[in-house]
Order: sequence, then C-alpha cells, then structure tokens
Amino acid sequence: MKIAVVGSGIMGLGIAQAFAQAKGYEVKLCVVSGKGFEEKYMKFQKPIKKLLEKGKISEERFEEIVSKVEVTDINGAADCDLIIESAIEDIEAKITLLQKLEEICSEEAILTSNTSSLSITEISSALKRPIIGMHFFNPAAVMKLVEVIPGLTTSEDTVKKIKDIVCDIDKVPVVVMEGPGFVVNRLLIPMINEAIIIAEEGLATVEGIDMAMQLGANHRMGPLALADLIGLDVCYAIMEVMFHETLDSKYRPARLLKKMVRAKRLGQKTGKGFYEYDGNGRKIEGSAMVIGPVAQ
Repeated sequence: MKIAVVGSGIMGLGIAQAFAQAKGYEVKLCVVSGKGFEEKYMKFQKPIKKLLEKGKISEERFEEIVSKVEVTDINGAADCDLIIESAIEDIEAKITLLQKLEEICSEEAILTSNTSSLSITEISSALKRPIIGMHFFNPAAVMKLVEVIPGLTTSEDTVKKIKDIVCDIDKVPVVVMEGPGFVVNRLLIPMINEAIIIAEEGLATVEGIDMAMQLGANHRMGPLALADLIGLDVCYAIMEVMFHETLDSKYRPARLLKKMVRAKRLGQKTGKGFYEYDGNGRKIEGSAMVIGPVAQ
C-alpha cells in the first residue's frame, strides 16, 4: 500500500517512520514547501539511526526502513492510496492544502488529516469528498494511540478501513465523535494551560510544578515539559479552537502561553520554552524559565 504523509515537521516525520517500520507500506514524505528534500531525509533517518546505534535494530533492518521512504513534493501523493495531511494546526491552511491534494490524487484515495482539534466536518465541507481524522501522538513512531475521527459525512466503510490500517501498523485506534479537542487534548491541553496559569501566578517554580505532577500524580513528564514537547504554538492553537467552539471561559488560553508564542519561545522545536534544549532536543540542566517570585 502506498502512503503519502504531507507535511515534514516533527509529526509528519514520525508518522512516516511509523508506516515505514510496518510491513507492506511504501511511504512518500511530501514536503509542502517543495524544497530541502535531502535535509528532510536526514531528519527522517536520525531517530532510526539512534535505534541502530543502541543495538535495537540491525543494519539490515535500518536499510529496509529508510529505503521504503521517498522524500518529494506534494505531487508525490498522486499515486498513493492513503494521504495523511500533517501541516500546521490552522484550518484555512489545511483546507487549502487538502484542496490541492484532492486535485492531484485519485478518486479512490482516502484523504485524512492529522489535526489535533479542528472540525473534520468543516474541512470536508470545503472539499469535493469527505475526509477522516487520524490523530497521531508525539512521538508518532512510538505512541500507540491514534484517534480516528469521522466527520458528519464520513462513511462507515472509511472508518473501518482506517481502523484496520491503524491496527496493521501496530497501533490502537479509538473512534472519537467529532468535538473540539477530541478526547486526549480535551483533557490534556486544559491541564497544561492551568499549569501555565499556576506558573504565571507564581505559586511554584516551573520545575516545582512539573515535579509536583510527576511525583504526586505519577505522570512520566511534568505538564510544562510536556508543553515544550508538544509545542507551545500547538497548545495555544488547540486552546483557541476549544474556546471559540464552546465559548466556555475555562478554555481561555493563559496569557503567558500567548506571550510565549508571540516571542517564538515554542519549546523543543525552537530550543527555548519553559526550559532550554540542546541541538538534540535534550533539556539543559538548570535552564528552567524564571517567571516570577515564589513564596518560600
């Protein structure tokens, strides 16, 4: 089966890896800008090389995985059976890109979006065919869950096909009826937003908030470090969608979150968020952001 992953950011690279590691899939990694193909291919290979260096895969397996991926522009999706759009979390940008893909791809191809919060029904209404949501989680090659989100016009047959594909790549599909934030982000992102408000109020340090949730709630990662991993721009976009869709004040983005997005302090992707990171995305010790006074 031929898969096109359209969008070569962190999520697109991870989704491409997930399919390349499974049996029976050829992957086109489509760079929306139409340039920097060699650079993207090197980025795609980087986490797989780490598996090789740690002895988790053989040299033969490494070559097998990387050989299944071709980096191209969006025209590479033309002969693919499944197209997964993984562009920025902006509905107009996604619609524009999916409209282009709709013209390029065959009528039999399934169009999907890796949106983390946007309306599948609204996106579908701007197209000639209905799409379906396939929401992967970061890191996509590792995380088991894929939220499968049908819109109002998505067929049951399409839902079944996507569920089967998700299982085939050794992940777990959970069908989610359309709603702002779906399931995971509806619960997770407001928690992160509240952690940012707590930091803004100076109730505890950034490190203190993260440690409290790790030790007190048994979370593997604190909410502010997790925000850095997800990307503060993504967290902000999801909060904005949930707030505007529900008009419920509990989903209003934290002011500090908005400021950090404006400052391009987006987390691991920019090297600075609530913490600072080296070139390999590792947290620099003692680099936690100092926001305000904390009572001792």
